[in-house]
Amino acid sequence: MRSEDRSAATWRGPSLRQSLREYGRGVAGGLLFSLPLLYTMEFWHEGATAEPLRLLVGIAGAFVLLLGYNRHAGLHCDARPSEVLIDSVEEFGLGLLLAGGLLWLLGCIDGDTRLPELVGKVVIEGLAVAIGVSVGTAQLGGGDDEGDESDEGDARKTDEQQADEARQARQQRPRWLLGQLTLATCGAVLIASNIAPTDEVAEVARSVSPVQLLGLTGATLLIGALVLYASDFRGASEHVRHRGRVDVLFGTVATYLVSIGASAALLWFFGRFDGCGPAYCLAQTIVLGLPAAIGASAGRLLLQPQQQDG
Repeated sequence: MRSEDRSAATWRGPSLRQSLREYGRGVAGGLLFSLPLLYTMEFWHEGATAEPLRLLVGIAGAFVLLLGYNRHAGLHCDARPSEVLIDSVEEFGLGLLLAGGLLWLLGCIDGDTRLPELVGKVVIEGLAVAIGVSVGTAQLGGGDDEGDESDEGDARKTDEQQADEARQARQQRPRWLLGQLTLATCGAVLIASNIAPTDEVAEVARSVSPVQLLGLTGATLLIGALVLYASDFRGASEHVRHRGRVDVLFGTVATYLVSIGASAALLWFFGRFDGCGPAYCLAQTIVLGLPAAIGASAGRLLLQPQQQDG
């Protein structure tokens, strides 16, 4: 998996110790972000009845998210495309293995499970686990993977070298629109996927009035703006600094649209739109959009490349 000092010219691969640490962080992240899904009956049911087309779309969508996250946050900005691809394949495979193993331990699959049902359950659970693996590998590190050699090298660095490295680290943050929206999508999926397959979303959407849906939309936009620009979360200063009202409005609306798009995609993937009219589909999307927007806003701040103090 990824190494903290990869370079397009000099990368020699991580040591065994670094690899074990990275896999450990990946497993921890996969469980941290997806464990509720593994204990949710609706997920088991969806896996048992999922259509092959939806599984293929889900696999493609999750893999694209892994590629985007590894490109914009999981690796350094000079990472080669082949490195991004290899990490994404490894994380996807680890996610499927974790999901399959835990489903077996929980008694959800066994030797008598029909192959289509087994594949459906493992794939549906594994998609979210894989994204958690990627985020965990990049975000749960303590910054000490380089070992004693790196520490000795840091001690010999001049102030000018340290300042130059700090400047490069800041430039590595995905400030441009596509990178930020990729992080927002990852955050939205991590949070909303825990809720999308449950019956509560459909029940709430069925009971709320148009006025309540409009109020929920306004509340979602407000909460997203507060998280992005008034929360003082880690990384929030990069968004607040030199931001005018137009920038704040654009960032809030863009993040909300990402949340709505992710919510609609998840609801479709879990079959919540089947046989429903447009108004009811929209209501479900708006209801799920609130947790998705919180995840998307926090994702833009928290799912950033790890920075070292310069």
